[in-house]
Amino acid sequence: MEFIPAKTIISGYSDDNRWFGINYNMNIYKGCCHGCIYCDSRSECYRVENFDEVRAKENSLALIERELKSKRKTGVVGTGAMSDPYNPFENMHSLTRGALQLMDKYKFGSAIATKSDLVTRDIDIFKSIQAHSPVIIKITITSYDDELCRKIEPNVSVSSRRFEAIRKLSENGLFAGILMMPILPFIDDTEENIRNIVKGAYESGAKFIFPSFGVTLRQNQRDWFYHKLDEKFPGIKQKYIRQFGDSYVCNSINGKYLKQIFKEECTKYGIIYKMDDIINTYKGSYKNPQLSIFDL
Repeated sequence: MEFIPAKTIISGYSDDNRWFGINYNMNIYKGCCHGCIYCDSRSECYRVENFDEVRAKENSLALIERELKSKRKTGVVGTGAMSDPYNPFENMHSLTRGALQLMDKYKFGSAIATKSDLVTRDIDIFKSIQAHSPVIIKITITSYDDELCRKIEPNVSVSSRRFEAIRKLSENGLFAGILMMPILPFIDDTEENIRNIVKGAYESGAKFIFPSFGVTLRQNQRDWFYHKLDEKFPGIKQKYIRQFGDSYVCNSINGKYLKQIFKEECTKYGIIYKMDDIINTYKGSYKNPQLSIFDL
C-alpha cells in the first residue's frame, strides 16, 4: 500500500445533520479494493485516480490529532463515505483504530460505514467512546444470499459475516444497523430478498435499517457497472438501458411494493428505518439533535 501526502483529513463542522447526524467527515484511505459493481465513489466527479488501489494518507494520525485538538466544537466524526475504513490494509496498519482512539481522547463521537466484519475488532474503543459521545455503526447489506453477494461485492465479507458482525456489536450494547443500499433493479429487488434482510437484521439485533430501492449511475461508474453486468449477469444491461436510458437515478420498478413490504416487516420486528428516528435514537441521550428531512 502506498502512502500519499495530505494537508488535512477532517472536514469543517456541519450542524445540518441531514445524513445520520454526522458533524465532520474523515477519510484516512483513498481508493477501494472491494470491487463492488455499483460503487458511485469511482465516478469521475470525485477525481480518485486508480480507484481500485488503496492508498493511505501520510502522517494521518498526527494530522487527525492536530485537527481534533483545534476544533471549537465536538461532534460526530463520520468515515466510510468514499473508502471503507476497514479495508484489508487496516488489519495491518490500524489507522482507523488509531483515529478512533483519538476521537475517544478528545471526546468526539463516531459514525462508521463499512462492509467489513473487521469493525468488531474495535468494539472496546466504540464502547469507550459511547460512554461520552454518540456512536453509530452502519454495515451495508444489499443481498441476504452469500452467493449473490459474492457477485455484487466480490472482495468483502459476505452478508452472513456482516450479520454476525452486527450481532457482536449489538451484544456489546452498540448502536449498529444496516445500510440496505443500493438495491439493484432486476438483480436483488425481490420481495424474498427484502424480507430476508429485515428478518436477518432482527435476528442479529440490528437497531435500524436505512434503505434505497434503486441505484445511481453516472460517468465512468455507469461504464464499469455495465461491464460487470455483462460479465456477471448477462442480459441485465439491456434491461437497464431500456428502462432507464441515461438517467442518474435508477429506481426499482418494484420499488413502491418493496417499500411497503419493507415498512411492514420493520414494524413487525420493531426495527426503525426513518432517518430522524435513527438520529434521535443514537444521539438523543447526548443532546437534542436536529431532525432530518430524510423519510420514507
